[in-house]
Amino acid sequence: MSDLHVVLGATGAIGSAVVAELTARGHRVRAVSRGAAFGRDGLRADVTTSEGALAACQGAAVVYQCAQPKYERWAEEFPGFTRTILAGVEAAGAKLVMADNLYVYGPVDGHMTEDLPHAATNSKGRARAEVDELILDAHRSGRVRATLGRASDYYGPGGVNTVNGPTIFAAALAGKTARWVGDLDQPHTVAYLPDIAAGLVTLGERADADGRSWHLPAAEAITGRQFLHLVRDAVGGKLKTAGLGRGMQRLIGLFNPTVRELGETWYQRDRPFIADDSAFRKAFGPVEVTPHAKGIAATLDWYRHNAG
Repeated sequence: MSDLHVVLGATGAIGSAVVAELTARGHRVRAVSRGAAFGRDGLRADVTTSEGALAACQGAAVVYQCAQPKYERWAEEFPGFTRTILAGVEAAGAKLVMADNLYVYGPVDGHMTEDLPHAATNSKGRARAEVDELILDAHRSGRVRATLGRASDYYGPGGVNTVNGPTIFAAALAGKTARWVGDLDQPHTVAYLPDIAAGLVTLGERADADGRSWHLPAAEAITGRQFLHLVRDAVGGKLKTAGLGRGMQRLIGLFNPTVRELGETWYQRDRPFIADDSAFRKAFGPVEVTPHAKGIAATLDWYRHNAG
């Protein structure tokens, strides 16, 4: 039986973290990227095409889907992209692990659990719900084995295309104002990239993870003010901090399409946004996650050496 684990989107933040976690656990890895080969066993392939997806997945035991369209193109491109990936996974006779997020639920009162309805009404939430249903339908029909690992906003080494990346860490190291996107005093689940990767690989290894979604383990929910205070402590000096509110988001969005797109999911930033990961912990525990102070220190160190 094959022990080849294939990572799609291997040069992205989550994909590269999954490659590192798989390697650390001793798995044989094929790292797939459209732009360039990733490491000795990398493969350059465009998995948005049937030919690329088939080549990427060939011989795989497990495929980790960490690739995605541009944020502003989710609604138009994600479902078709997913169908192409599913065809490649099915042809390989492999298992699919989807790196997912929390958009499907829409606004929620209270903590988010996996049994909540997929009630999002915005275009991105509906697209993610369609993607998830495509994957779970393929599992239920026996076309593939599949599981989904959902994470909230993330930070960590390599996390540059995220609201918790350059605007906080690069800004802090440059002596600029570190900005938290949203209300500074609302608790928010924030995931650390290596913890996301560990959760996804566990789902890939465990047959009892198949056929459903899981909230990946993360450290305790934290407010933006608390998070920025930890960043300030880690840089060892004074740090200017601020929240980026709805008005500023609208203004910046006039020039930045990614920031503009945040408007339709602002409910994630103006009220508590907390994911309950107890189902994963009960099924696959004990689970250790990285304390925020340690993750922030590691992320700052990465930015010192890698981000210009």
